[in-house]
Amino acid sequence: MTTSLRPMSLGELLDRSFFLYRKNFALFVGIIALPHLVLLAFQLIGVAVRQGATAFSATILVWSLASIVLYLGVVAASQGATVMAVSRVHLGNNTSVSESFAGIKGRILYLALIMIGVGIGVGVGFILLIVPGIILALMWALTIPVAVLEDKGLRESTSRSAELTKGSRGRIFMIYFLFFVLMYIVYILWEIPIFAAIGIFARGQRPMTALPVWTQIAFPVGSFLTECLVGPLLTIALSLVYYDQRVRKEAFDLQLMMSTLDGAQGGTTAPATV
Repeated sequence: MTTSLRPMSLGELLDRSFFLYRKNFALFVGIIALPHLVLLAFQLIGVAVRQGATAFSATILVWSLASIVLYLGVVAASQGATVMAVSRVHLGNNTSVSESFAGIKGRILYLALIMIGVGIGVGVGFILLIVPGIILALMWALTIPVAVLEDKGLRESTSRSAELTKGSRGRIFMIYFLFFVLMYIVYILWEIPIFAAIGIFARGQRPMTALPVWTQIAFPVGSFLTECLVGPLLTIALSLVYYDQRVRKEAFDLQLMMSTLDGAQGGTTAPATV
């Protein structure tokens, strides 16, 4: 039996995103946490490395570059696996953290390179006058879902995303806006006590030339917890926008949705045309 998916309003998209997140909390947090634990360990080792190096040493430079490369890999893995998980649970199917990562096996570097390309394009747009950067970010918002579910390269993914997002960039902007507000609120909740502790620690002492070591540990730990708790929401919402846009523009139905997903997880993605 073929079940058609109907288009959703912004409110319905947000409600569905939070519903899937709450219902599958352990799944989505686990997907984000697993690769980010590697990044957190690397950052904590970096604290020790910085203690024994000068501010502008080659060691610090190499470590910083390695952190950027690792970060891109971590984000690519977590976002790609989250897209796979959303695609399953949106249909009411069960999945696991391991199955979600299995769906992008061998494609993490490929996704990281796509993210670099998109990041450079959006970054250049922001440098030019900010507004072009915002426009490009909205146009390319669905690049990762397209790359994961349709197995397309950078140029095809960005072009496909630009086509799919036409007519819905306003609500994509609102999704981004609400996500960053939520992310900022959660950051503030753990930053305030840290800065308060720094102020108490520094009272009556000479001006500090560097943050205490414990704060250099607390900040990445806080960032890790924030990313695990809030990070899945944006990817969940954008994944739902991807499917919603296909319903609106291509009369996408459940049967084709399942075929595309099964092909992606099996390693040979089915064509994404209707």
